[in-house]
Amino acid sequence: MPIRPENLHRYPRDWPQISARIRFERAGGRCECTGQCGLAHPGGRCAAMHGQDHPDTGSVVVLTTAHLNHQPEDVREENLLAACQLCHLRIDHGHHRITRSITLAARAAAAGQLGFLADADLERIGPPTPPRPPAPRTASPVLQLSFTDQEAS
Repeated sequence: MPIRPENLHRYPRDWPQISARIRFERAGGRCECTGQCGLAHPGGRCAAMHGQDHPDTGSVVVLTTAHLNHQPEDVREENLLAACQLCHLRIDHGHHRITRSITLAARAAAAGQLGFLADADLERIGPPTPPRPPAPRTASPVLQLSFTDQEAS
């Protein structure tokens, strides 16, 4: 996941090396999610592999490093998880929802609109159900016509 420019200062200078070590040395290029995203993965661990098609979405996997406590300054091993895009977005869903509510309220206040941010808006909710990949297409039968010598003349 790209780091937003306003959050860049929160990451350690050696973040690219830390992230690469987690994703490729520790995780071996495979998503480490064992249900932190809210999904039950067959075999207990997400099967998504970096650079390959995702088993659920069909998109090419780009392995990322998720902060389980949503604090980029905290780079302890137990706080970092190599995650495919699907698992990472689901892990961060509640956090994204809260920050989005705060951002929208701040924009409204800056525009001079009155409003309030109800406590209910800040409750974490579960992530939405992930999309399923489209069914593989089967080749349509090709109809071939042949001409006999009489038809060709």
